[in-house]
Amino acid sequence: MTDSKKIAMIGAGLMGHGIALIMARAGHHVTLSDPDADMRASLHARVQASMEGLGATPDQVQDSLSRITTHDSLGEALEGVEFVFEAAPEKVELKRAIFQEIESHVSESCVLASNTSVIQISSIMSVLKHRERAVGTHWWNPPHQIPLVEVVKTEWSDPDVAMSMMNLLEDAGKTPVLVEKDVPGFIGNRLQHALWREAVSLVERGICDAKSVDTVIKASFGRRLAVLGPLENADLVGTDLSLDIHENVLFDLEDRNGPSPYLEKLVAEGKLGMKSGEGFQKWTPEEADEVRARVTNHLQRLEKILD
Repeated sequence: MTDSKKIAMIGAGLMGHGIALIMARAGHHVTLSDPDADMRASLHARVQASMEGLGATPDQVQDSLSRITTHDSLGEALEGVEFVFEAAPEKVELKRAIFQEIESHVSESCVLASNTSVIQISSIMSVLKHRERAVGTHWWNPPHQIPLVEVVKTEWSDPDVAMSMMNLLEDAGKTPVLVEKDVPGFIGNRLQHALWREAVSLVERGICDAKSVDTVIKASFGRRLAVLGPLENADLVGTDLSLDIHENVLFDLEDRNGPSPYLEKLVAEGKLGMKSGEGFQKWTPEEADEVRARVTNHLQRLEKILD
């Protein structure tokens, strides 16, 4: 086990509890703060449930829980910490305000990291006095089951700070990837939503229905994505074949710069997906629960297969 660090987690929601779990399981002491008293009160129970779902023994669960403390005061949670992870809602102004307050409580050597899916880290960290010690860390949901963490450098980030974050994450059992330029969506979400844009377009244009889109992906190239990335695949089949394919298909792919009108219409009509019973498809509560369980079970099996 590496040297134990004191790490603050700001936010006790789905992402926050998972990040706290990972760091505590790696032997670090985690202090956690959230303005919601109910979230703080339920934190240990949620961490316990997640660890049990991962197959942890009772002793392992209690060992990790003993390293996590919750605080209603942000200042108390930040006392003497070496790293801070923030996982507040995806609102730029809120995140900026949080980091301004964080900076007033921590040492100049403390590394600051914002967890966000698409917001540019520079837009969050621009308010700091010491912007060189700040990076982005995009954890994927659920953070205790998805290995990847994207570490995002801004134009101000000290390379040593970025590497210290990479080392912390790798030592905790994660798979960190360094993002050298702070672009919206970083790497993973740019790739993911390029696919989603085309998927929505196929339905919008009447080429197929939503279920067919998902079936094609799950029953074809989706099966190999966990072990064969797209550029590995291009090298496998040959860059010459890849070029031939691109010359004959890219001109017809969706390339609009904004959201699909079809997607905007779904949202306007209250068709918000599984939580409302209908989105691109209709869902009963039982069907939605089955999908969630299927994803969880798949991720657990996949981790064992790929180990």
